[in-house]
Amino acid sequence: MDQKVISKPSPAKRSKPARKKNLAKSRDSRPLYQQVDNIIRKRLIDNVWAPGAALPSEMQLAAELQVSQGTVRKALNDLVAENLLYRRQGLGTFVSEHTERRSLFLYFNLVADDGSHQLPVSRIETCDYALASDAERERLQLEPGDEVIRFVRARSFKDEPVIHETVTLPRKLFPGLGADVEIPDHLYRFYQSVYGITVVKADEHARAVAATAEEARVLRIAEGAPLLEIDRVAITLDSRPVEWRLSRCNTEHCYYRAERG
Repeated sequence: MDQKVISKPSPAKRSKPARKKNLAKSRDSRPLYQQVDNIIRKRLIDNVWAPGAALPSEMQLAAELQVSQGTVRKALNDLVAENLLYRRQGLGTFVSEHTERRSLFLYFNLVADDGSHQLPVSRIETCDYALASDAERERLQLEPGDEVIRFVRARSFKDEPVIHETVTLPRKLFPGLGADVEIPDHLYRFYQSVYGITVVKADEHARAVAATAEEARVLRIAEGAPLLEIDRVAITLDSRPVEWRLSRCNTEHCYYRAERG
């Protein structure tokens, strides 16, 4: 692994709140609530409000943007529905933050045969820096010459290895990761708290594959045994792909579950 010393990441910079503007008099032809929605999204992208922070009240936002409180509420409702914000009764509206529970139910879909749903424990097998391959450049929308952090890990339920996983990240977005900064078990919360990068959705594909010799060794199964491959690209609030994760899963004692609607 590259031993080059890299300075530790600095906290995400906070942008100053937008100046007061009158949306009703703007030349934007979109409905007012969509304009309010876009302003709030931009502030989330710029980390004006940190994860877990309270937003100004609907009345304050309405006064700042010179729109009705109902218009602000409609915009906030859409953002709450997308899990970008959440409400606490009597306290207001807050910026969502990744927790183990949120990661578990939104981004991890393997369930044990007994119905239990838990996040696995991870063990890093290898970690290195390298020029992005053609596939990595395509998945992560990188430029020729861009470097990636690529690590392989085994993930276990109750000390039983179940997943052999390769994770690829743009090195420029995660300075120090794998060298000065240790890779934790639960990544999305870590990306948000340390690097100011919030994953809000994932593009995921699944298919059946045969275990390679290395996967068979790590998962303690026969070479060629059937595995479920989950190919996922994680995407941020500003629509950037920031992680490509290829998971090969032994589903002998678990199954894949996704809820719709």
